[in-house]
Amino acid sequence: MPAHAIAAVVYKPTDNIEALLARAARALGERGVRLGGVLQHDIATVIEDPCAMQLENLETGESIPLSQELGRGSISCRVDPDALAQGSMAVRGAIERGVELVIINKFGAQEVSGAGLRDEMAETVVAGVPLLTAVGERFLPEWKEFTGGEGVLLEPTLDAILAWWSAPRAG
Repeated sequence: MPAHAIAAVVYKPTDNIEALLARAARALGERGVRLGGVLQHDIATVIEDPCAMQLENLETGESIPLSQELGRGSISCRVDPDALAQGSMAVRGAIERGVELVIINKFGAQEVSGAGLRDEMAETVVAGVPLLTAVGERFLPEWKEFTGGEGVLLEPTLDAILAWWSAPRAG
């Protein structure tokens, strides 16, 4: 159990944060940590669908299509609100079932605006379950405001994440 119940991996646009969080989830799962939450995977192919994304339910392994079909020729990407609702239910259910750690792919533009999985992040912490997420450097002020300065900021490395999880709980 980590010393701080909230951890955010701070990343730059050039960091492959989705892959890092997936590796961290795999490594923690292999150590026997009961995981819940959702990770985003970009599954786009430039020719077929440049916006294709999916959420992975870390508790069940289920894939949830995240990008909304806007029709042929569309150059916009849109998050499907039904997929976010499914992601929300996955996080809430995992908390109810007593997972040891919730991972939510990121505190991004949606969460900054009060949407996305912001409420689920707060519910995770209120329930006493450690939360791991990622925050782009540009959203650090909003993240710090959201958390009230609580938690720890991590370098975007697997070692930093595993060291956070292994740190003894303060108290």
